[in-house]
Amino acid sequence: MSEKLISVKNLSVNFGQNGAEVEAVKGVSFDIPKGKTMALVGESGSGKSVSALSILRLLPYPKASHPSGEIHYDGQDLMQLDESAMRHLRGNRIGIIFQEPMTSLNPLHTVEKQIGEVLLLHTTNGGKQVRERIIELLDLVGIPNPESRLSAYPHELSGGQRQRVMIAMALANDPELLIADEPTTALDVTIQEQILQLLQELQQKLGMAILLITHDLNIVKRYAHEVCVMYRGELVETNDCQALFAAPKHDYTRALLAAEPSGEPAPLPAQPEVLISTDKLKVWFPIKKGFFKRTVDHVKAVNEISIEVKQGETLGIVGESGSGKTTLGLALLRLIGCEGGIHFDGINIAGMNQKQVKPLRRRMQVVFQDPFGSLSPRMSVSECIAEGLGVHDIGDKEARDQMIIDVMREVGLDPDTRHRYPHEFSGGQRQRICIARALILKPELIILDEPTSALDRTVQKQIVELLRELQAKHNLSYIFISHDLAVVKALSHKLLVMQHGDVMESGDAAEIFAKPKHEYTRTLLDAAFQA
Repeated sequence: MSEKLISVKNLSVNFGQNGAEVEAVKGVSFDIPKGKTMALVGESGSGKSVSALSILRLLPYPKASHPSGEIHYDGQDLMQLDESAMRHLRGNRIGIIFQEPMTSLNPLHTVEKQIGEVLLLHTTNGGKQVRERIIELLDLVGIPNPESRLSAYPHELSGGQRQRVMIAMALANDPELLIADEPTTALDVTIQEQILQLLQELQQKLGMAILLITHDLNIVKRYAHEVCVMYRGELVETNDCQALFAAPKHDYTRALLAAEPSGEPAPLPAQPEVLISTDKLKVWFPIKKGFFKRTVDHVKAVNEISIEVKQGETLGIVGESGSGKTTLGLALLRLIGCEGGIHFDGINIAGMNQKQVKPLRRRMQVVFQDPFGSLSPRMSVSECIAEGLGVHDIGDKEARDQMIIDVMREVGLDPDTRHRYPHEFSGGQRQRICIARALILKPELIILDEPTSALDRTVQKQIVELLRELQAKHNLSYIFISHDLAVVKALSHKLLVMQHGDVMESGDAAEIFAKPKHEYTRTLLDAAFQA
């Protein structure tokens, strides 16, 4: 056993809610070894982040309380330190990377100011030394031309670059412990691989310990030394990483390991008709410069792409952020301007105006990436699901209510909850609500844009199985946009691999997964399925 850096003993966390106490963490004990990576795993709501935030005392006090617990670090119990002493530790000896960099970084401050703030709080260095250290940190985390990025704002950076800035901030003062809370959740597989390799290299270089909080067991298997599994606020299993994956002891651990989306897409009906196709579809965004804003070039988001999707078939579209996947989906729905042919059920919709397209929208639906963002917080679930019925003037009030009840049952939701609001549901339930909203109009085509990216593996598996069942039952065609290749593999008949607006490879999904021809496809598959 490695030497302990931090020892957590019998930690409990309660939250006050409507006059009652909710037990979020129940008597958890674990050790973080020096210079090693300890992974804290489990589904959303298991208490992972709450346990980690307790180390830095970042929970919303007095709403949060600790009925029991000790956190020993450097001969001190952190639970007993005053706020001044904790401020000295935070960002100095213990760094943290938060889950979502876009919301964790200040949108009004430059990269230089945000990293500089961490340094100025804990050092006596002057402006020139701070600037040199910021450039050194940005170079350390792999941001090219770091001097040119000092004046950049968060929205001007890609997801991977924002995450690297967060890592630079966390490493600014050479901490002994780095807490990484879901550091790669929303990133492409290739960027995910780069970030995790970077953390591993920095750990070896700086000798720091890492507390990795994640629900992705593929990441844990490749990067962690020890693993603690949490379930409903309790620690159910702790073991060496290799031993835990080889012989999990607890039923919940075994369920997590078995939760990888699997199976094959639903079989195609005999001699299916083509439902939607494109002919050299283009979406080019002009780059304008100068006083007269003349077009000097174009961003070729979708560059002469031809696809064909049959009834009952799933086309998986994969690629990194910025490859044009979502833009292609929006163009197919005629939600953005495009050039080229789009034929839906034999009708050329590319030249139609929005009024002409409207009747066809009932037959083409979409499920967006973020279920919480795509559902109005001011509307009940019933109102959200029925929105399309009102747009297309389908049924009276009584008929609509029955349709809502039927479709909620079909997607595995309790119809008695239809008068609640989106925030009262879990992430998986909200995604089912979005699927119900699309399904209630009885469409023939559903475009699914990253519908499982923010979900736990167990919930992902449930959603994949649900989509497969619905496809078989209703003969639905799917266009499934994702960077999660395990989910794409479980659902897709055909595959389209995109990079920078161009098609790198396309064809039968099983053949491409088994034997990819293009180097870019091989890179994606290696990053996603590396053992």
